[in-house]
Amino acid sequence: MAKMMYRDAVVTTIAEEMERDENVVVLGEDVVGGMGTPGGPEAIGGIWSTSTGLYGKFGAARVIDTPISESAIVGAAAGLALSGKRPVAELMFADFIGVSLDQIWNQIGKFRYMFGGKTKCPAVIRMAYGAGYNAAAQHSQAVHQMLTGMPGLKVVMPSTPADVKGLLRQAIRDDDPVIFLEHKALYGVTGEVPDDKDFTIPFGHARLSRAGEDVTIVSTGLLLGFCEAVADKLAAEGIGCDVIDLRTTSPIDEETILDSVEVTGRLVVVDEAPPRCSLASDICATVANKAFASLKAPPQAVNPPHTPVPFARELESAYLPSADKIEAAVRKVLSYR
Repeated sequence: MAKMMYRDAVVTTIAEEMERDENVVVLGEDVVGGMGTPGGPEAIGGIWSTSTGLYGKFGAARVIDTPISESAIVGAAAGLALSGKRPVAELMFADFIGVSLDQIWNQIGKFRYMFGGKTKCPAVIRMAYGAGYNAAAQHSQAVHQMLTGMPGLKVVMPSTPADVKGLLRQAIRDDDPVIFLEHKALYGVTGEVPDDKDFTIPFGHARLSRAGEDVTIVSTGLLLGFCEAVADKLAAEGIGCDVIDLRTTSPIDEETILDSVEVTGRLVVVDEAPPRCSLASDICATVANKAFASLKAPPQAVNPPHTPVPFARELESAYLPSADKIEAAVRKVLSYR
């Protein structure tokens, strides 16, 4: 297996799928860079370098720089998908998804239902999300809880380069609309990635990254690494933690979570979204409803406070769930006997 960065796994997977299927097209703001300027196309691949080199390989007909208009990007992707293409559209920041919510929530998420299954909309909407870059309140948000609640959408949150490759390929080949969320603080993370050009990861299958019988910890994205660090630290004390990487939030792998809680009897859910109506709240409620008899302690949710993301470095650090906060939640559920 090759080692590559998270961002390179994005580019490599898109390129392999564009080579495999001529209907795969890429569009978004600055996915080429320099278009319409005296210098001409730069092929820089946007500010995250997640489409670098695609323009040179596949040309302007398949790698399309768009105006700075999220509604236009997603609207064009919807039309392309309905007409037989497989668009991979990029929104530079997840924070601006609100501009295209009608296209996402009220259109692409409903096409299959509204037309009685006679049509499909194989559109992938990629976007960078999350805090940790000191990018302030309008460029640092986690929006997965809102998108997960929209019927008709599949929502993907890869935590490793290998999962990027397997899940993004699955997304591009899927016949339904997929929201593909990439944490901006993970783009530089390196890991082993399978070389197989048909390697896919089915949606709705969580990954057990640590195994133990005392506490179940559920998370995804950047915060998964914090959970793994806590599990490793506690293992030295003889405390075993199941750490579950959800991978996808819609569909969600309830079975893996419930099976784990039946063994451990204790649940901690770590989520980057604010606490009200969050993914953590949903999972805690699901476990309380479906595995109440197995619980030995009240489920704990570790979220940021219900405030906008702060700009100041110290405040942003205090805002985000940390290893210390996760460890405190684990020790709290262990205190119930």
